[in-house]
Amino acid sequence: MSRKLSDNGIDGDDERDQEEEEDSVEEVEEEEEYEPRLKYQRMGGSVQSLLSSDAATCIAVAERMIALGTYGGAVHILDFLGNQVKEFAAHTAAVNDLCFDAEGEYIGSCSDDGSVIINSLFTNERMKFEYHRPMKAVALDPDYARKSSRRFVTGGLAGNLYLNAKKWMGYRDQVLHSGEGPIHAVKWRTSLIAWANDAGVKVYDAANDQRITFIERPRGSPRPELLVPRIVWQDDTLLVIGWGTSVKIASIRTNQNKGVNGTYKYITMSRLNQVDIVASFQTSYFISGIAPFGDSLVILAYIPAEDGEKDFSSTIPSRQGNAQRPEVRVVTWNNDELATDALPVHGFEHYKAKDYSLAHAPFSGSSYAGGQWAAGDEPLYYIVSPKDVIIAKPRDTEDHINWLLQHGWHERALLAVEANQGRSELHEEVGSRYLDHLIVERKYGEAASLCPKLLRGSASAWERWVFHFAHLRQLPVLVPYIPTENPRLRDTAYEVALVALATNPAFHKDLLSTVKSWPPSIYSTSPVISAIESQFNTSSMTDHIKEALAELYVIDGQHEKAFAIYADLMKPDLFDFIEKHNLHDAVREKVVQLMMVDSKRAIPLLIQHRDLIHPPEVVSQLMAARNKCDHRYLLHLYLHSLFEVNPHAGREYHDMQVELYADCDPKMMLPFLRSSQHYTLEKAYDICVKRDLLKEQVFILGRMGNAKQALAVIINRLGDIEEAIEFVSMQHDDELWEELIKQSLNKPEMVGVLLEHTVGNLDPLYIVNLLPNGLEIPRLRDRLVKIVTDYRTETSLRHGCNDILKADCVNLLVKYYKEAKRAICLSDDVDQARSRKSEQKASHLGERVMSMKSMEVKSKTRGGGRCCICFDPFSLQNVSIIAFFCCHAYHTTCLMESTISVGGKKESGAASKGTGSYYESDNGIDDEEEEYDDDDDDGDASSGASRMRCILCTTAGG
Repeated sequence: MSRKLSDNGIDGDDERDQEEEEDSVEEVEEEEEYEPRLKYQRMGGSVQSLLSSDAATCIAVAERMIALGTYGGAVHILDFLGNQVKEFAAHTAAVNDLCFDAEGEYIGSCSDDGSVIINSLFTNERMKFEYHRPMKAVALDPDYARKSSRRFVTGGLAGNLYLNAKKWMGYRDQVLHSGEGPIHAVKWRTSLIAWANDAGVKVYDAANDQRITFIERPRGSPRPELLVPRIVWQDDTLLVIGWGTSVKIASIRTNQNKGVNGTYKYITMSRLNQVDIVASFQTSYFISGIAPFGDSLVILAYIPAEDGEKDFSSTIPSRQGNAQRPEVRVVTWNNDELATDALPVHGFEHYKAKDYSLAHAPFSGSSYAGGQWAAGDEPLYYIVSPKDVIIAKPRDTEDHINWLLQHGWHERALLAVEANQGRSELHEEVGSRYLDHLIVERKYGEAASLCPKLLRGSASAWERWVFHFAHLRQLPVLVPYIPTENPRLRDTAYEVALVALATNPAFHKDLLSTVKSWPPSIYSTSPVISAIESQFNTSSMTDHIKEALAELYVIDGQHEKAFAIYADLMKPDLFDFIEKHNLHDAVREKVVQLMMVDSKRAIPLLIQHRDLIHPPEVVSQLMAARNKCDHRYLLHLYLHSLFEVNPHAGREYHDMQVELYADCDPKMMLPFLRSSQHYTLEKAYDICVKRDLLKEQVFILGRMGNAKQALAVIINRLGDIEEAIEFVSMQHDDELWEELIKQSLNKPEMVGVLLEHTVGNLDPLYIVNLLPNGLEIPRLRDRLVKIVTDYRTETSLRHGCNDILKADCVNLLVKYYKEAKRAICLSDDVDQARSRKSEQKASHLGERVMSMKSMEVKSKTRGGGRCCICFDPFSLQNVSIIAFFCCHAYHTTCLMESTISVGGKKESGAASKGTGSYYESDNGIDDEEEEYDDDDDDGDASSGASRMRCILCTTAGG
């Protein structure tokens, strides 16, 4: 099915063929639609006004301008937009053919008036040649502007092909060929001139002045006057011929080949004057124009009317007003159609095949590599009808992309944009249309995933689509792809996205990950927090949204609220969060959660801050959590740690602890019972009996005073005689020993062990005498030997200890006696001297003086603060005092006088009796006994005082 030109960018007529309107949808679906190769537009500018009063007959294209010939004989020079640049009113009849030279400086035209006119486009030069018969074709030498020969070829109805050249005597015509009917077309390329007449196509080599080939007219083709043959040079050696319904491509081989540096070298004619038909095929339409299209061909096709006549060989549809639209077809050399476009030419219903023509602009430098022309070098095709000129040119990347978009192939369009690095505006347009297509198809997830690729760094585009997705209630699927930088959007866009996630329970997990990943600085937390808090105590409040709310609280600085949520969620990093933000006060209400998260970290925290989190609060919360966790084990751990830190801190719970120890950690029961004083013995005993904790029963019975019952438990239940012996030894009760012996007599092994532990406790003979006859005691001999050995060792140790004790007593008594004999001198001089020597001695001496002053004399003569000689109070006389350990004190002067007087008497008596004086020095005092003696420098009084004796005691003793 042919495509209408309106599909390619030109507004077509309002008329539509009835057959096309009745095509079924099934036929359209079965037909594979090909992308057009060309795009079309009507030539604007001055063309419409020029053709309103005239009709176009032919066109020629140069690199810089276009020449349009009319039925009125005018030649219009136009720019590529269709604006008239110059006009030559050269002919009086229809212009049949136009030709530019290679430089585009001259334009040649021929007309039915029999003239050929060559005009210079940039000067006033104008040449006119009269041939007196209608001229149908003209071709200028490509080098016309550069050569002085000014050659051109022309031909017409007279049947002669003229080669006109400027000689030294003027312009001369040379007939190259004649006698085979009118000349219908002529084309000149390099030195090769190709023309068509009634017989066929011939090629002449102007460089050698020789005709080199002949291509016969296709059989069955219409008469040339009805359908003009079309010939065009594709390159220097390829000649494309379209005649009737036949296409031939001839490869011309001449006697010249390109040499080095672009020069030509000639070789012998015998080898190379040949032509090869490299392609040939028949068409189902008439050829109104033909031109090369890269490796393919562009054919202007005239479709004959369907009047039942299928043989196009001799006739042309003649019915007026019933012609079909001309078509532009792109075909390969094998006649494979690549594209077909129907052209809405004005008045096409009344035109015949010969009324159309096709010209193209193969500019120098054009390239067609890999199916694409270089930018700016694309060929242009001009389709001419009497009242219309249509320009066709290859579709570029943007056209390709637009065509893909029109047909819904958005992904291929995107790939094409990326591959060709198209304009950013084009990329945005493709992206927007692709997204619109996906949204219409309700493929929201796919659309969201493509947004980073399609929207790239456009903040405005991102924001537009964020709000569009929000309007569609599909924003959650876009959130993972929203950029946070490069570009960064407005705060509102991020807040709307987070609120959309918060209000949809299916995306609460995505909300959490988004809050964690997005920088807090790009949005305000208040609207998001409000949206989440409104869902409290509803079924949509999931753990993920709770954690997201906690994260938002942290961002907002509300750490206590965040902690409360983290605690309910029992996050592993809860303790680090507490330490980081110093939230110990907030822990009071979340004890159970902390213990369930990590009791090893929770318990030290609770105990360390027990001044804030009181033990009763901890215990009450754990007791209330009996349905949530193993509250008894957690209570045990907490109370045990609390007891180790402070045994009295949780004393009201010690009864509970006894039971907890029994259930959770029986090994620690006995140390607790020994350390605590705040549990009820009866309750503890009942618990131990129920749990069959024997050692604990023994300890409690011992504390309760039931030593015999405890001993019975040890012997009968534990069967540990050593434990029993140790228990009895600690009780210091002889009756228990009797009970132990009594209960052990019937157990030989226990008797043996008891014998081993009797030394120091019991008399072994006493036990042996109580043993019944015939009782077999294991290892009795060894045990008896041990008993005897231990007894001898104990006896020897006792004797040695007694000897040491006696010696110590004697030595201590002697020391005491010598200390008691010493006197102390109480005087200000002595006190000052002693204080100067040692503060320690002064302090010690002062204490002794004060004790002496307050001491009462426990003798028949009491001092009472008086001198024992003069009986005056010590305070009346400012005289030093001498005190003795016997509690007698004297004035120093009184004691000295009494000593002298008594000494005199004694000396007289001593001479006869041989006794010593009272103030003789005591030579038996050791150095260490001089502890309270003063140095010799302290004065005679003090030194003498240390050797004095109490007169009263000495006299009484005498």
